[in-house]
Amino acid sequence: MEIHFLGTGAANPSPTRGASSLVVRLPTGSCWMFDCGEGTQTQLMKSAIRPGKLDKIFITHLHGDHVFGLPGLLCTISLNSSEGRSAIHVYGPEGLGQYLTTTLTLSGSQLIFPCVVHELCQSDGMDSKLCKIVSTTRDAVENHIQIVQIFPTDKNTWNVLDSNSVTVSAALLKHRVICFGYVIQEAEQPGKLNAALLKSKGIPPGPLYAKIKSGESIYTEDGSQITPEDVLGPPCPGRKVVVLGDTCDSQQITDLAMNADVLVHEATNENGHQEKCIENGHSTPGMAASFARSIQAKKLILTHFSQRYKGRDEVLKPGEESVVKLLDEAKNGFEDVVASYDMLVVNIPRIEN
Repeated sequence: MEIHFLGTGAANPSPTRGASSLVVRLPTGSCWMFDCGEGTQTQLMKSAIRPGKLDKIFITHLHGDHVFGLPGLLCTISLNSSEGRSAIHVYGPEGLGQYLTTTLTLSGSQLIFPCVVHELCQSDGMDSKLCKIVSTTRDAVENHIQIVQIFPTDKNTWNVLDSNSVTVSAALLKHRVICFGYVIQEAEQPGKLNAALLKSKGIPPGPLYAKIKSGESIYTEDGSQITPEDVLGPPCPGRKVVVLGDTCDSQQITDLAMNADVLVHEATNENGHQEKCIENGHSTPGMAASFARSIQAKKLILTHFSQRYKGRDEVLKPGEESVVKLLDEAKNGFEDVVASYDMLVVNIPRIEN
């Protein structure tokens, strides 16, 4: 499992730092994008991620620096796809479907694949005015866009996605607009196979090994049963990655995020600007470190830096400050901290018992 940081800047792209976007590459090879700010396509071209490999896109909120690149990216994927390409699933706040259908309709754009927009709703239905707008644009567009609503659980969290190998859940963050954090939870992995024991029972390496690792019992030539519990070690816990959107208070996602292997958290401005940061719905490095401690995260990765902070390798002019300052402030409150930068790839090793 890897995290590819495409854009790590706040508000707008700059020559040295793109707007918000990252991709999580799963062990299966699937690539899931989180946020798609302006210029994300250009950043993708610099990375090892090919646009055609994306099959799911998660949007934290509808501020432009997190979503303005999405319509163009979908059009590019469509342009380079063949008929029959599988659907792309997009997840995000209410209004995301309206944004995409309106943008694609007014620009005369066509998608050759189905695009399913899953909107994380906060009530039993959309605002009536919004419903009317969505209905009108949906009737007019020929982009195969389908809007699906996901409603919260009684704990005010969202079950966004559930597959055999991974689940995605979400909770609200405090920001100036509706904003979500996402939790990617890998399924528990089978324990280590005791191949020597199987060989001693006359079972050679082959399909039966895969069968018992999948949880099925197998039989020896004399009919004796071998259960998974007989030859498999303790299961390995799945990895957990937490990707937060813009936030000045993330308490609602605490339970979901607990014991994260990696927490991706914004750090827009330095600690000395905390009051102004909170006023604008953002966080400082100290706030990010505090939340990482509260959920007992193993690693904290900072992102979404104000463009006023230069990259760590840039030559500073008089009066300029580096992102290193933000990193140092976070390290005062949390041990394992990384300041992300565009094109950074972070490997998340599998947990072994």
